[in-house]
Amino acid sequence: MTIQLYCFGESGNSYKAALPLELARMDWEPVYVDFFNGEARGEAFRRINPMGEAPVLVAGNLTLSQSGAIQDWITEQTGQFGGTTPEEKREILRWQFWDNHKGSSQFGMTRFQVNFLPEKHRNADVIAFLQGRCRAALATLDAVLTDRDWLASDRMTMADLSCCAYLYYPEPFGFSRDDFPAISRWLDRISETPGWKHPYDLMPGSPADRA
Repeated sequence: MTIQLYCFGESGNSYKAALPLELARMDWEPVYVDFFNGEARGEAFRRINPMGEAPVLVAGNLTLSQSGAIQDWITEQTGQFGGTTPEEKREILRWQFWDNHKGSSQFGMTRFQVNFLPEKHRNADVIAFLQGRCRAALATLDAVLTDRDWLASDRMTMADLSCCAYLYYPEPFGFSRDDFPAISRWLDRISETPGWKHPYDLMPGSPADRA
């Protein structure tokens, strides 16, 4: 059975699901969601996911949305990237929740505002506010990684695969690796993992396709 992941390359949340699927060497294939032309809001897609969002994983009779839930399923199926003790499992979950609220939610929104929203709709004050939120989150992440290699364990877990996702994209949103050396070293450790791929190499869809 080949797993299908409905996704698109520009989506950091899709990358959170696609990257562990790839690193775990699961049998999967991407199914392109034409987000920027409104496919995720269309009736056909909402029959797959009423939330109208990517990613969505389909494996046989299972249809699962939300990247954190998909990551949990991958760990359940493969035994990879999870915790080995109750304490470690909670620490992974803590970082996934932090990322969803403080990290990716800020990074993704700011990146969209700066790069993908039509220029006439961009608001400098809103962008400045969001970039401030991003800097605060990045400072927290960098401080934690200053004296450890991984966020929740002595090895890479879903905590790392969740929190890193938006930080590999080339589009500017206020993050520079030069400003956050501990994050930069951590991103290198993740990208040196056998099987790692950049989001634009792993999933269909990139800004260049719409240029």
